[in-house]
Amino acid sequence: MNHEGKCTTKHTNGARLSRAAAGKPARCRSETPHAGRFGSWSEAASHRVGRGRPARLAFLLLAMLLASVAGAAPAARPNIILIMVDDMGWSDIGCYGGEVDTPNLDRLAREGLRFTQFYNNAKCTTTRASLVTGLYPRRQGGLLKQNMVTFGEVLREAGYHTSLSGKWHLGSGDKVHPFHRGFDSYYGLLDGCCNFFDPTRPDPAYKGGHVREFGQDDRRITEFPKGFYTTDAFTDHAIASMRRFASDDRPFFLHICYTAPHYPLHAKPEDTAKYRGRFKHGWEVLRRERYQRQLEMGLFDAGQWPLSGTDSEAYDWATADQDFEDLRMAVYAAMIDCVDQNIGRLVAALKETGQADRTAIFFLSDNGGCSEEPGGRDPAKRHPGPVDDYVAVGPAWGWAQNAPFRRYKSWVNEGGISTPMIAWYPGVVKPGTITSQPGHIIDFMPTFVELAGATYPEAYKGHEILPMEGLSLLPILQGKSRPEPEFLAWEWAGNRAYRKGDWKVVWDKLVKEWELYDLASDRTETRNLAGAQPDRTRALSEAWTQWARRTGLVEQ
Repeated sequence: MNHEGKCTTKHTNGARLSRAAAGKPARCRSETPHAGRFGSWSEAASHRVGRGRPARLAFLLLAMLLASVAGAAPAARPNIILIMVDDMGWSDIGCYGGEVDTPNLDRLAREGLRFTQFYNNAKCTTTRASLVTGLYPRRQGGLLKQNMVTFGEVLREAGYHTSLSGKWHLGSGDKVHPFHRGFDSYYGLLDGCCNFFDPTRPDPAYKGGHVREFGQDDRRITEFPKGFYTTDAFTDHAIASMRRFASDDRPFFLHICYTAPHYPLHAKPEDTAKYRGRFKHGWEVLRRERYQRQLEMGLFDAGQWPLSGTDSEAYDWATADQDFEDLRMAVYAAMIDCVDQNIGRLVAALKETGQADRTAIFFLSDNGGCSEEPGGRDPAKRHPGPVDDYVAVGPAWGWAQNAPFRRYKSWVNEGGISTPMIAWYPGVVKPGTITSQPGHIIDFMPTFVELAGATYPEAYKGHEILPMEGLSLLPILQGKSRPEPEFLAWEWAGNRAYRKGDWKVVWDKLVKEWELYDLASDRTETRNLAGAQPDRTRALSEAWTQWARRTGLVEQ
């Protein structure tokens, strides 16, 4: 634990994808040999029993008892909670180097496992499509089709209660609505974003003026009470579902998709006040400070993860309106802080219902921090925080949120596709560990199928179903190696990437040529090797084209 109370687990990073194939162990190391869910209880007990041999004996017996409980066999079919936030950067939360106060997420990390190479799809919609189906996106005819099943459908067929709270963003028609695609209970935003305090308020004209669609089960909601705030409301629904499901012996699956910290920048004044003035040093200093904390935590090695340079879309802090910029980031931080508060509520309810020891929790973000800036950055026009304006953080902060990586949401450099990922699973995940084995959102479906003892169908409701494309994360959760992915691939808005082993090619639509990086020695993409290795660059770019044809992204 460092002086700020944030997780400082040490390990050696930079493991290649091929380590698993070579039969080498995953690079995970515990923070302390006895760290775990009961660590704080045993520490307190050691002070209460006092000094001397009887006290030491009493403490030893208590520690043995607690260790036996902590090491108890996990539930055969655990409850599963999957939490995803929206547009949050890789380094925002405390246990990934951020200055935002996230004690509840930090505790999950301290008692669980952190991934340093976990990937999303760089964009809200395509990430959600892959997450719920275990497939790379197929965009022709809509992202969610009848030849796909959701993990809600698979888990419900396996006897799980299922609930979704929050953002869906995959449509609201009968064939794609979450209430009709495997979730017993749904409450939240069917759209991409909305006013946090009053979802009935239309977007401003510069965002199209639309009123976003909000619903419960298969009904639309058009009225919201005084004091409403989406983050709190989504948690209320999740906790209500949990309490209802916990009344019988069937396991449950809760999927919670917070819209925070996606714009508009809306936060409670008391949360925002906590962060005012914290960001007056600017984005360049913020990145360097985060990077130093990441090194101290042992998230990676400086030689393999050098801090990337200034983004081409960032602007000079010296000439920026620094008070306005500080306020933008303070509201953003407050939104994440509120998410963490609500995760604390969720875990407390889990313990109150007696479900904690039979539950696996996963936490991630749908893409990197966001560079978009609807409405611009004129302080005379934009007012971050309150209900009556619509502001975003912009490209400089959006890039800094992903330190140490390049780029941000919608780009497929590491800053756009990398997410923090925390796995907490008592009796399975060794507390205080870090893994550098790569994972991807398509891996959640096979993971949940394995955890639940479910069957992934070849056909469902009269439709032939596409086979899963991910790999189960369970071996990694157990501290083992798993076979390496054959490849990983991405595309959004003209940005493209393909990773095989530790080699990755990237097509940045602003650069307009294929770049090549060896992620084993340069995870932050600072040394382009395309000129030195044209054959490898060509082979990987051609492999990307073949993948794009198979998934219908480009014509055969």
